[in-house]
Amino acid sequence: MPRTASYDRDAALEAAMTLFWRKGYHATSLKDLEAALQLKPGSIYAAFESKENLYLLALQRYFERSRQGFRDHMARAASPLAGLAGHFRSYADLAPEDASRQACMLTKTLVDTKTTDPKIAEATQIYLDQMREEFARAFTTARQMGELPPNADPDRLARRFQANVTALRVELHRGTSRGDIQELSEDMAQEIESLHSKL
Repeated sequence: MPRTASYDRDAALEAAMTLFWRKGYHATSLKDLEAALQLKPGSIYAAFESKENLYLLALQRYFERSRQGFRDHMARAASPLAGLAGHFRSYADLAPEDASRQACMLTKTLVDTKTTDPKIAEATQIYLDQMREEFARAFTTARQMGELPPNADPDRLARRFQANVTALRVELHRGTSRGDIQELSEDMAQEIESLHSKL
């Protein structure tokens, strides 16, 4: 009979994601992983094959959680544009200990691995593209509902939206004051609301 794993895989991946998100791929050592996952090196490799594969699994976990969080947020919104504007405003309300106050793990990974680890960088690019597609779908729905004019370009709007999210997350990561974050997120939210069709 196969030997039952003596570790909680879900908890291990959660710990790995948190550690990698905070320290980055290259700065995270095997000793760091041992402490965070509470596993010996042999057990880590037996469970996850390699540091690279563990990182890819942690990155996938981060992406899927982020995408689902955005979908859940949009499902609760009164309208697509309201949801998109509210997404910006939500960052101003993050608790001081919330992990989302640091830069997006996808953004950090791309900077960390683009010239050194092509497999990780490629996966990151794919996830960033898929997140932009989520944003584009929201803008497309807004256009279909008449919130945007017929000639609005959802892909272009999604690219701008993603760029603004990235910039806002970097400001949070830098420790920008709460008041400045509130002003910045409000400016971004109002920019979205100003797109509302006047037709």
